[in-house]
Amino acid sequence: MQPGQVGTGRVLVVDDDVTVSDVVRRYLERAGHDVVLAATGEDALRLAGAQPPDLVVLDLMLPGIDGVEVCRRLRGAIPVIMLTALGEEENRIAGLRLGADDYVTKPFSPRELALRVRSVLRRSAPRAGARELADGDLRLDGAARAATLAGVELALTGREFDLLEFFMSHPGEAFTRAQLLASVWGWDFGDQSTVTVHVRRLREKVERVPAKPSRICTVWGVGYRYDRAAS
Repeated sequence: MQPGQVGTGRVLVVDDDVTVSDVVRRYLERAGHDVVLAATGEDALRLAGAQPPDLVVLDLMLPGIDGVEVCRRLRGAIPVIMLTALGEEENRIAGLRLGADDYVTKPFSPRELALRVRSVLRRSAPRAGARELADGDLRLDGAARAATLAGVELALTGREFDLLEFFMSHPGEAFTRAQLLASVWGWDFGDQSTVTVHVRRLREKVERVPAKPSRICTVWGVGYRYDRAAS
């Protein structure tokens, strides 16, 4: 990502449909991104390894190594936006569990995808003047976009970091999944299971006993609330 160009960067588009790839490339280049194309999962992993992109737009239905496996191998190191068909809910959930940041359902609007790409890149960029937050042994550095638990850095995806930062900034407040989608993802509508999956993943990283969370608590009939650790 070039200095001063928050929300733009090098994007790897992975899709075996030449028409889709070309349309996505043109829209993203028009938005100021440097775009690289791959038609297979093998090519995507090779290109990402040789020169890591700022973001990957990843079709889940690929020949050979499929998109879910590509997402697994990237392991949250690079922001991922998945392209999924309407009937691929199981694969979409699998991708979110593996750390994908966002998804767009086919058929999709190229303009909407370009806005999603910009949003994810903007959120993943380091921010000057961002706050530091602390809750017992859990610490979050907004400028560095890093979080530690008991001195050990947490391996958070960009969206997990955003969610944790939002929770820690609003302790004791209950939020519905729709409110979290709007505040963290910037979506006015969408699949609320996205929130559920990310909360589950975040609990696995910040809770001592994820099945009995003490920080990210479920508020039945509402959604979730962040409770500060007892002093």
